[in-house]
Amino acid sequence: MTNELAGAAELLDAGDIPGTVRALRPLADTAPLKDLAKLVHRLAAAAGVDDLAGAAKSLARKPGRPQELYDFGYACVEHDLAFLAVPALREALRQLPGSRPVRAELVSALERENRNAEAMTVLAAVGDELPAWPERYLLVHNSLLAGDLSTARGAFDLLPTPDDAKWEWAHGRVSHMLRRTEGAAQAGPLDHRDLRGWHYALTGGYLAVLSPYGFDSSMTGRYAYLGDTVELCRHGLDRLALVLRTTGRAPRSVSLLPGRSDRILGLAAAQILGLPAEPYDPQRTDTLVVAYDINGVEPDVAVTLRRRPAGQILFEHATCWTNPPVATADVNTFLAQTVVEPWGATMRMGDNGVEQSPPDDRPERDIAAEITRADGTPDAGDGETPPDGDAVFGAFVAATSAGWATAPRDRVDALGPVPSSRFA
Repeated sequence: MTNELAGAAELLDAGDIPGTVRALRPLADTAPLKDLAKLVHRLAAAAGVDDLAGAAKSLARKPGRPQELYDFGYACVEHDLAFLAVPALREALRQLPGSRPVRAELVSALERENRNAEAMTVLAAVGDELPAWPERYLLVHNSLLAGDLSTARGAFDLLPTPDDAKWEWAHGRVSHMLRRTEGAAQAGPLDHRDLRGWHYALTGGYLAVLSPYGFDSSMTGRYAYLGDTVELCRHGLDRLALVLRTTGRAPRSVSLLPGRSDRILGLAAAQILGLPAEPYDPQRTDTLVVAYDINGVEPDVAVTLRRRPAGQILFEHATCWTNPPVATADVNTFLAQTVVEPWGATMRMGDNGVEQSPPDDRPERDIAAEITRADGTPDAGDGETPPDGDAVFGAFVAATSAGWATAPRDRVDALGPVPSSRFA
């Protein structure tokens, strides 16, 4: 066992499986594969993951064989340990540079780790012989997620219309993304700090509010942990109203999803916009569907939000950027990793130390009324975030409105070109 893996081994000896995984993350690309495989074997055995344990044991015995390298990488990807798969799959591809299965699995592992620039390099290295579907499509997609528009556009120009219907959605997806990058580039810098521009380009949604804290300290407009407030709820709904005015959209009602938080925010939206509120119907047209957090919506209901009946607009207040929802909203208030609703249970200091306060169990309409009365003036923050007033946001919406709400609400499970720090 090398010294660099000794710390992770000590955590595993102590029975700390999550701690062992966290300790391995920065070591995976540099640790000797044989030693890494030995430790992963112990880790998988302790966690009861038999297929990964078997693949790791085989790799530790035969660390230089492509089949064992591939099997180990495949098992790691299957169990959400893609960072451990990358070094093994890289070595397998080095030995078998023409192997499509090995290349595909390596690209998949890199994508799951948001290492899109590396995935792009792996695919581009094949050159003109790169197959169109799915490899050249993946080159376009990963180039976009890496922020390399030149490579993305060049690869897309060489991407033929698919003969197989199963790839039509993929072709349309990158086509819509590329079209939106043109609008976003006219509205802003579309660089590695332009979170709003890239959010629009990749998802088609408007990000209404940039986090006013830690922009230059690695957050770049996203929140990590956020205790939400009724003031921020009001601010988000005011920004939603700005989008509707600027784009000329006029929904006839607000559709209330069944969850308590969704209903609270939906009732507030109805009051602020002067619209009637009615229960959600997936087929209803010309309506505003309001979700507090789509990840909190019942799965069988959430999947229906991917459809876009005529005139329907989907608004999500708190969007998880580390686990994106199944449907991408047309307007999002903010991006956060973990959020506590203003009416949810919170932690506070009490007489006996830290304790949990109970959730606000007042009637939904009473809390909604509090949101409508709240001061929606944006938080001034720490001064690091670029100007994000109504005029700035409104100008972005006006410049990009022609491409807004025109494509499927695909789930985009990727960080994109704008990085942010996250809790492990």
